[in-house]
Amino acid sequence: MPVFNRSDLADLNVFVTICRRRSFRLSAAELGVSTSALSHAMRNLETRLGVKLLNRTSRSVVPTAAGMALAEQLERGFHTIGEALDQLERYRGSPAGRLRLNVPRDASRLLLSPVLPAFFSAYPDIQLDITVDDHLVDIIAEGYDAGIRYGDTVPRDMIATPLSGPLRWVVVGSPAYVARHGRPARPEDLMHHACVRMRIGDNSLYKWELSNGQQALALDVPGAISANETDVAVDAALGGLALAYCLERRVAPDLQAGRLEIVLPDWAVAGPPMVMYYPSRRQTLPGLRQLIEMIRAADRT
Repeated sequence: MPVFNRSDLADLNVFVTICRRRSFRLSAAELGVSTSALSHAMRNLETRLGVKLLNRTSRSVVPTAAGMALAEQLERGFHTIGEALDQLERYRGSPAGRLRLNVPRDASRLLLSPVLPAFFSAYPDIQLDITVDDHLVDIIAEGYDAGIRYGDTVPRDMIATPLSGPLRWVVVGSPAYVARHGRPARPEDLMHHACVRMRIGDNSLYKWELSNGQQALALDVPGAISANETDVAVDAALGGLALAYCLERRVAPDLQAGRLEIVLPDWAVAGPPMVMYYPSRRQTLPGLRQLIEMIRAADRT
């Protein structure tokens, strides 16, 4: 039986990261080391254990059967260690340090900005470095500690904590637009209207998703305006230029004031919640747990 030593713990963490990322390059970016260092660590670990753990080619890296079995047990062990370290926060004073976040514009406006005054009042020693970006990024490779995204866009190798309930997506237009162009009575009518076409994180055009509970559609709507963030779409709708597809809560004040109205209300769609996500093999991140709890509490009120 191999003798376990302290250097094995670091190498086992490297091994689990490689199994999860299936890439030496991405694993190196997450761990902050070179790919050659990872390769050297894995060769030494396999030599010490006397078992081949990874099958490597120029294009991919996958665990062997023995490696997969070991990785599954290590994941549970490291998760237990992480939970134990997280519990230490209750014995510390106020959290302190820098927390780097990557968030889309809607999340910044609807979830993050409303809680910042209370958050900094409660945790004055936290430094928040926030990047607002509607493009999908690899938060590890880009040096972020965590990010906010819609639940169905989060990589499966991340831990994701819901920040909101399901989100309702609607088609909206101004009363002036409806008066000039008429109100669509069914989804197919949108193909004869001016719509703001939305570009999503990978820069592709998003098809408007509509459902009445029995039928679901995804329409590549027409329109002279394309945008990669919600503010442009909402402004175009407010100006009477086009119909927009957006979160209902994003335009709630405009709906209440009568500046916008929902068209095709029976075809609104409930989508996944926004989530905070971060690497599963993380160090304790200063203030992240407190920020998550504060956002969730505010969203319930």
